[in-house]
Amino acid sequence: MKNSSVMSSVIILEAFYSMEGLQYLYFTIFFMLYMLVVFANTAVIFIIIIDKALHKPMHIFLCNLAVNGIYGGTALLPSFLSTLISPYHEVSLACCKAQTYFLHTYAMIEFTILSVMCYDRYVAICCPLQYHSIMTKTKVYKLVALSWTYPLVAFALFFVLTLRLKFCKNIIGKVYCINYSLVKLSCDDTYVVNILGLLFVVVYTFPQLVMTLYSYGHILKICLTATRKSKMKALKTCTPHLFAILNYSVGCFFEIVQSRFDTSFLPFETQIFMSLYFFIFPPILNPIIYGLSVRALRANISRLICTKNKLLPLK
Repeated sequence: MKNSSVMSSVIILEAFYSMEGLQYLYFTIFFMLYMLVVFANTAVIFIIIIDKALHKPMHIFLCNLAVNGIYGGTALLPSFLSTLISPYHEVSLACCKAQTYFLHTYAMIEFTILSVMCYDRYVAICCPLQYHSIMTKTKVYKLVALSWTYPLVAFALFFVLTLRLKFCKNIIGKVYCINYSLVKLSCDDTYVVNILGLLFVVVYTFPQLVMTLYSYGHILKICLTATRKSKMKALKTCTPHLFAILNYSVGCFFEIVQSRFDTSFLPFETQIFMSLYFFIFPPILNPIIYGLSVRALRANISRLICTKNKLLPLK
């Protein structure tokens, strides 16, 4: 395969060729993972909506995290599965651009919601008596709206720069399209786009990072002087969120390593795992983490799986 010397409307996803011979095994595995993403997150959304006892800020944010999990999984896996069993392993340039937008906004929305959830935990632990007056329904809905509109609009404004580039190459060495891979296909000078891209990442992530560090800094300060019972309560309420942040951070690390460094020395299966971790495992593990740790949610999930009874709010 050779890069096209003229502008191409088709993008070849080269990594799929290394999966030939086992493509139906991979198809089965990733189809089951996609079904798990959809089922686990839909269950969380359904239970939170139907149980009025779960109409609290933390659970509302969790519901949006589950919606974003389905959004991210659907942005990647249906296209991944169809390209996997296709003999040509290619997608149109338009589809590649669309997937780039969806995958990047999924990652940005996830980070923003996790940051907002961090703020919610800060208020709950550091200002327990003022929690309900601070985290009002109006404020929660505004935070939810901000968590979606800010990433969608912010990345769209930046992505215009990529869309204006002329592409004279058509081979991406991954199984999906992201902005950095698209920019490398351009025959234009991409120095400005690359610099603005780094600046965009810094500017976008700075407020969320500050919010996260500030919130957990104050939570840690409170825990150092609190009673043993209060410490255990704070640890219990923060542990799921910390696991979710860790899960997200691992996915980010894998994606950065895959995109920016040569990982050809790693076994192909390891490269695929690192490449897909960010878009599959957070949507799978987040419902499991919160489903196991939140008592009301865990009880309703068990009832949903084990019985045919109508879900009832927990007293």
